[in-house]
Amino acid sequence: MTGPLEGYGTALGLFTSALGAHLTWTLPFGLLIMFAVFNRFNPAYEEAARDLGATPWQGFRYVVLPLIAPSVVGIGMFGFTLSWDEIARTSQAIGDVNTLPLELQGLTTTVTTPSIYALGTVTTVVSLLVMALALGLAWWLGRRQKKVPR
Repeated sequence: MTGPLEGYGTALGLFTSALGAHLTWTLPFGLLIMFAVFNRFNPAYEEAARDLGATPWQGFRYVVLPLIAPSVVGIGMFGFTLSWDEIARTSQAIGDVNTLPLELQGLTTTVTTPSIYALGTVTTVVSLLVMALALGLAWWLGRRQKKVPR
């Protein structure tokens, strides 16, 4: 006789539980930052756009989004930084798959090999690329905002 939970397995994985665990950890910080951004946001800009005939979508796209875009980019960088080295949270939520931080932790507990240095270089390059992408996006958004005729 087999029980009802005989063939049950958990759905641990990168895009099921690990993504949810990391979002549960990082989203409240982003929400708190957005509270601060919208606390100092002047709704008169959006009202002026509506008075000039903009639809709600146009008001968001051409007025609100350019004003909050640097903060959204900053929240993305902050969330990436918070989530990058979460070994404990990842090991609980990922299952039997090793992510890069878990692999690095496993490599440091045994004899030091050159692969640790190679992975360290890769993680540094990836981090620098993410920062360069975020700074480039912020620069592009700032330049685009300056081009808008007033």
